[in-house]
Amino acid sequence: MASIRLADLAQQLDAQLHGDGELAITGIASMHSAHSEQITFLSNSRYREQLASCLAGAVVLTEADLPFCQSAALVVKNPYLTYARMAQILDTTPAPAQDIAPSAVISPEAKIGQGVSVGANAVIESGVELGDGVIIGAGCFIGKNAKIGAGTRIWANVSIYHRVEIGQKCLIQSGTVIGADGFGYANDRGNWVKIPQLGTVIIGDSVEIGACTTIDRGALDDTQIGNGVIIDNQCQIAHNVVIGDNTAVAGGVIMAGSLKIGRYCQIGGASVINGHMEICDKAVVTGMGMVMRPITEPGVYSSGIPLQLNKAWRKTAALVMNIDEMNKRLKAVERKIEED
Repeated sequence: MASIRLADLAQQLDAQLHGDGELAITGIASMHSAHSEQITFLSNSRYREQLASCLAGAVVLTEADLPFCQSAALVVKNPYLTYARMAQILDTTPAPAQDIAPSAVISPEAKIGQGVSVGANAVIESGVELGDGVIIGAGCFIGKNAKIGAGTRIWANVSIYHRVEIGQKCLIQSGTVIGADGFGYANDRGNWVKIPQLGTVIIGDSVEIGACTTIDRGALDDTQIGNGVIIDNQCQIAHNVVIGDNTAVAGGVIMAGSLKIGRYCQIGGASVINGHMEICDKAVVTGMGMVMRPITEPGVYSSGIPLQLNKAWRKTAALVMNIDEMNKRLKAVERKIEED
């Protein structure tokens, strides 16, 4: 198992070291499970009493929590952000592929950059451009004339359709499909007539997309995902959706077609968002939000009924079903008062 000196870790994290800098750190663990060769972090002072029983070799914490720490420590302003950077340094995740597998099928008309790796049984079609250091996992399909920027990593069994463009330093998890047809049909007296989807998908730099997410190609114009966007697992992003830079989308979100989402937004898990409208910059939609109208002002938006005991929920549902009748009665009372 690889290790790093605590002093070297402190230097890379721009942290203030307290304690033995020669301590060898082999990994990160929670405060409950860490042992003497691991490092942990305290991001919330409400849990500082746990420091007394923590067996970690070192703890990342703030200056205010340092007096309660009994081990070596790295003092920083934001322990949770430092944890994220520390996890990158100590990451042991293997690459999706190494070198080019003999069973990979690569068109002679594809352009392959320096240091590219392609896993077993992957298919790279004609006109594809792979930038330097791109990694394509086993079983992936990269369609005709697709472009993938330098340093992007794609895990196993990802399908990227024709003409899709993906930027640099992206990460795409297994099972994701990018560039499939959007849901476009015209109705001819009860029969559905397919509308070929002639646009594509354009993805910016440093985008991360979770497992089994689908991003449909545009009908005429392109579906667009901005720089720094993060998208969780099992999301559905329909044709011609535009997502602004650095927006975060949690798992199971469904976005209907021609939706435009601004920059720095946060969309909670299992939310459903209507199409053909806009959401402004810095909007936050909490989990299971149903967004039926445009959002024009930054803020936190919620919908739905929180979980209740079934008996209480049935009463709530009954009241909701009677709102229209109650409203009519209230208006009748108001009119009578005004007349009197």
